[in-house]
Amino acid sequence: MSWENIVSGATDGPTLTAAARASCIPTANRIVLPNNFFYIGRRIKFTMAGRISCAVTTPGTARFDICMGAAGTTIVFDTGALNLNIVAKTTVPWTFEAELTCRAVGASTSTTFFPTAYFASEAVIGAPLPAVGGNGWLNVPVGTPAVGAGMDNTAASAVDVFFTQTVATGSLTVHNFSIDVTN
Repeated sequence: MSWENIVSGATDGPTLTAAARASCIPTANRIVLPNNFFYIGRRIKFTMAGRISCAVTTPGTARFDICMGAAGTTIVFDTGALNLNIVAKTTVPWTFEAELTCRAVGASTSTTFFPTAYFASEAVIGAPLPAVGGNGWLNVPVGTPAVGAGMDNTAASAVDVFFTQTVATGSLTVHNFSIDVTN
C-alpha cells in the first residue's frame, strides 16, 4: 500500500488560549471526504506540529480529538488528558501523529477506527530539560487503546481536529498539518 497526501497546511492554525475545546487546524484545511471513503483496513494519518505554552502554577492538561461525520464533530479518536509540565514552558515545540485504521464500515455509527498515536513535547509532565534529554514522549490515548466512536461512512464526512486545555494559562498553535491516506 502507498500513502497519498490529501491535505497539507500552508498557514498556521489559530492560537488557542481559552480553557475550552476548539478547532486547532487552519480553516482552509478542513476537508470533506466523499461517501463511502473508508473500507476495512484503510488507514488515515494525521501529522501535526506547532508550539505550546504552559504555566508553572496551573499547567492543566491538554487534549486532542479527531472528528469526522456530517458536521465534523463526531470524535473518532481522543488522546485523553495529557498532563502538562509543572515547569513553565513558553512556545516550545510539539509533535502529534495519529494513524487510524478502519475496523468496520457502514451507516449511522458503524464505521470505527483503531488508533496508533503519540504526542511529544517538553511541555508534558516528565519531560527532562532540553539540554538533559529532550522531549517527553507519550503513547496516546491515555488509558486502554480501543476503537473510537463510530461515524456514518455512507454520507460525506467533514474532518476536523480539536484541542482542549483545562486552564486558560497556556496556549497552542498548529504550524504544520497534513492528512495522508492509504490507497
